[in-house]
Amino acid sequence: MYIVLLGPPGAGKGTQASLISEEMGLSHISSGDIFRENLKNETPLGLEAKGYMDRGELVPDDLTIAMVKDRLSKPDCQKGALLDGFPRTPAQAAALSATLEEMGKSVALVPYISVPEQELIERLSGRWTSQTGRVYHVKYNPPKVAGRCDVDGSPLYQREDDKPETVKNRIKVYLQQTTPLIDYYKEQGLLVEIDGTKSIEEVGKDLLAVIEKVQQ
Repeated sequence: MYIVLLGPPGAGKGTQASLISEEMGLSHISSGDIFRENLKNETPLGLEAKGYMDRGELVPDDLTIAMVKDRLSKPDCQKGALLDGFPRTPAQAAALSATLEEMGKSVALVPYISVPEQELIERLSGRWTSQTGRVYHVKYNPPKVAGRCDVDGSPLYQREDDKPETVKNRIKVYLQQTTPLIDYYKEQGLLVEIDGTKSIEEVGKDLLAVIEKVQQ
């Protein structure tokens, strides 16, 4: 079974992807992980992508698709995979369908974790990080002493990605990019909207329920 998991920044997509892949025995394919692996191993695809990134340019679709195609060819993906962060555009979605078709497979389901924009901003802009990478949240996981790490007492800082203005822009860009993709999968009858305002456990249960329904 091949599943494409969609959701804006702050929707908890990464957490749910890990839970689902473990529960269903599916390989979790994250576009970020694929990029990092290719860059780290200095593969021909990774080196080509690095050239674009070093120039501050977006990595072209065909290169991203080539990396995903290579990952899907690995033995652990033959029985299925959960894709997270790819596709991002209808063109990438069409390329994914073509790749799977060559394997005699297809996308079975596209769950979309939906969260109102204001809640996403609150979730993301409330994050603070320690020097050693521990993440706190002013509302959901506050430090015992404001502005200090619970473990080593070092001062917390806010990543550029987590500052309110940056967060608003990230969400805006995501929605602009992803709305056509959501429409693409809706037209194919594959999209199922999941209420992402619920607890992590409840969202996980809802996701597994729709997946199991498709499997029947």
